[in-house]
Amino acid sequence: MKATLLALSLCCASACNAAGKSESVDSFPSKPIRWVVPFAPGASTDLIARTIGQRLIEIWGKQIIVDNRPGAGGAIGAEIVARAVPDGHTVLLATVGPNIGNTLLVKKPAYRVEDFAYVAIAADNPMVLLVNLSFPAKTPGEFVDYVKARPGQVNWASAGVNSTPHISMAIFAAATGVKLTHVPYKGGAPAMIDVVSGQVAGILTSVATAETQIRTGRVRVIGVAGPKRQSAIPDVPTLAEAGIRNAESPNFYGMAAPARTPPAIVRKLNAGVNDALAQPEVRKRLGDLGMDIVGGSPEDATKYVMTQVERVRGLIKAGVLTPE
Repeated sequence: MKATLLALSLCCASACNAAGKSESVDSFPSKPIRWVVPFAPGASTDLIARTIGQRLIEIWGKQIIVDNRPGAGGAIGAEIVARAVPDGHTVLLATVGPNIGNTLLVKKPAYRVEDFAYVAIAADNPMVLLVNLSFPAKTPGEFVDYVKARPGQVNWASAGVNSTPHISMAIFAAATGVKLTHVPYKGGAPAMIDVVSGQVAGILTSVATAETQIRTGRVRVIGVAGPKRQSAIPDVPTLAEAGIRNAESPNFYGMAAPARTPPAIVRKLNAGVNDALAQPEVRKRLGDLGMDIVGGSPEDATKYVMTQVERVRGLIKAGVLTPE
């Protein structure tokens, strides 16, 4: 991990020589910023970009264009940014699927995790273990016992191969020893439809993605795969509280730029994101989606991402996840 972090730091440090000094940090941004969201409009990723982007418009007086580029589990949008001119005017809404799943769980990835300069982690939205209302388990322990008694017989949804729910499912299975049958969908919305109808037993997904189903009581949430309980569902215990260790699932939302973006520009982008996260209206909007504000420096963001990268690499080495 240290070697990878060093490589990322050296890549960032040499950015000014590679990208040139066509623009000083004082004049940045000199034109609209294109914030590529690698998922469809209306998703939690889209809402985050638009919420923070509005504040950035107020700060810099330049348009923030939220460009939705869904497809291939986020790989299409991520590749656009990885190949963009590294001047800070094209950035990515970074998440687990595009930045980790599609770089580590694809045999021939179109880009690498090192192809990005991680600007900031805006928020974390822990995954929750939820099942359809007819499923007999009402606690994480009951769920594990039920599935262990029926290895491979319980169908489990995800938002697609290499998506955050897919990785979360693998982490949970590794922590508990259960054997679930993976049913990948083309996104979180169709997956939730089949969870509600009982076509599949359940899913590990974010509070933001399942907010409507949770609020209307159409699914049963039985555990939080995060470090603490969620304010939207305060009575639901964490998996650790339920006695299940090492099953926390990463689910970050942040900003990333092309790897060779000058460090001074990365820091100005970072300052803008942190300014937005400090605003009460932004904090309330993200809080309403069940998100925990993170913020911090580019170095913090890089460390955060690489910690999750190493975790997934460990799962690959253990045979829990297999590149396809």
